[in-house]
Amino acid sequence: MSPSIDLASLGPDGGRLYGSGIDAGDEGCHPEMPVRRRPRVLRTRPINVLRTRPINVLRTRPINVLRTILIVLLLGGLAFAFRQGLVPPYLNPLPAIDLGGPSPWLVDWRLAAMKYDADLCRRVLVAPHIDAQPIADNAGRDGCGWSNAVHMSGAGGVRASFDKITCEAATALALWLEYDLQQVAQDILGQRVVAVQSFGTYSCRNIIGAKFWNNRRSEHATANAIDIAGFTLANGHQISVRGQWRGDGADARFLRAAHDSACRYFRVVLGPDFNAAHHDHFHLDRGFGWLCG
Repeated sequence: MSPSIDLASLGPDGGRLYGSGIDAGDEGCHPEMPVRRRPRVLRTRPINVLRTRPINVLRTRPINVLRTILIVLLLGGLAFAFRQGLVPPYLNPLPAIDLGGPSPWLVDWRLAAMKYDADLCRRVLVAPHIDAQPIADNAGRDGCGWSNAVHMSGAGGVRASFDKITCEAATALALWLEYDLQQVAQDILGQRVVAVQSFGTYSCRNIIGAKFWNNRRSEHATANAIDIAGFTLANGHQISVRGQWRGDGADARFLRAAHDSACRYFRVVLGPDFNAAHHDHFHLDRGFGWLCG
């Protein structure tokens, strides 16, 4: 049975009219008649939006704080090890101090590296910058004694005689005498320093004059401190801490500048302005503390 055809959709020549609802691709369409195309519907899949879990700020904050604390502790531990001379020589990247030149960088840590290293001490303390010879260790008892120490006769052209002084303190003293002290003397007095007067280095005793450290051993108990009482210039003029510290004259200005310049090499530098126990000398040491007063 043939399909039925709507006569209204036929043209005069029997072809199908445009808009009749018959697909344009059907056979029998008139070749000159416009073809109606059905619009193509694009089917798209819904886009999946990437879902991320919200960051828990309260949970990550303690982790960041803990990481920061660990980094600070690590850096602090490294700094403490360098400051106390605890870094082994084969792990220490810092170069040895050269007494032939002024202003060594990181001078405190490089001085501390000599605390326990006798080989380094022998390589650094050489003529013509210093006249020093190693002496035998003396462990002593009750917190007294010395190790890695030298007998010192002078440094930087300055007579400075000490029967026992640690290698670390002797190196600091040599740098101060040869460079900073001489520069201060030339600038203020126009003279070179040729000798220092001292109250000595080693003394098995406690700290004197301290309010809270009376029961603690002095750095003198390990030959790691020096007491300087005065200076002699090239023209024979003598300057004493006791006699010339007070005032505004050239001698007083020299003493104050000398005191301040020593703070670069020694961790504790005390003078008459600190307390009455130091009214007549400068105390210089390479101990644990840090004070320039």
